[in-house]
Amino acid sequence: MPHIDLPKEYPGVRSLFVFRPETSGPLNALVQTLLHDPHPTMSQGERELIAAYVSRLNSCKYCSSAHGAIAKYHLDNNAALVASVMNDPTTAPISNKLKTLLKIASHVQKGGLHVTTDDISAAKKEGATDIEIHDTVLIAATFCLFNRYVDGLATWAPDDDAIYDKIGKQRAEEGYFTAPFKVR
Repeated sequence: MPHIDLPKEYPGVRSLFVFRPETSGPLNALVQTLLHDPHPTMSQGERELIAAYVSRLNSCKYCSSAHGAIAKYHLDNNAALVASVMNDPTTAPISNKLKTLLKIASHVQKGGLHVTTDDISAAKKEGATDIEIHDTVLIAATFCLFNRYVDGLATWAPDDDAIYDKIGKQRAEEGYFTAPFKVR
C-alpha cells in the first residue's frame, strides 16, 4: 500500500510521475539521455542492464523488473542473458569490459567511495573509455535515487511478468517521454 495517495492504475515510478508531473520532466529527460538516446560506444541494452542490475542490488522489484524487460528488448529478446547478468554478471556471457563496468556500478550502489582506482584501472584495461566509466557511475547513482524514490513511497510493483514485458516493449520502442503504461 503506497504511503501517499497515488494513481492506482500506474505501477512504480509511473504512479509518482502522474502524481507529480512537474518532477517527471527532468527525471525522464535524465533517463532518456542515459539509457535511450544514442551513445558513442554503449548500446541501449548495456545501459539498461546497468540500471536493472543496480536496481536488483537495491532490491527494487519494480525497477529491476521493468529495466530488465527493457534490456531484453534491446538485446534481441534475450531474456536468458538478462537473467544471467542479474544472477551473476561475473559468469554471464557478456564482454569483460561490461563485467568491469557492472562491478563499478555495484560499488556505486554500496556508496560512491567504494569505487576504487583498481576498479577504474580494470575497466580501462578492458577498453572502457572515460565516458563509459562516467555514464556507468551516473546510471548507477541515478538508479539508486529512483529505487529509493519508488520504494520509499511504497509504490506497487506488479507480480505479473507479462506486465513488465509490456512496459519493456513500450519503453524500448518509444523511450521515456511517452505516456505511462496503465495496468489497472
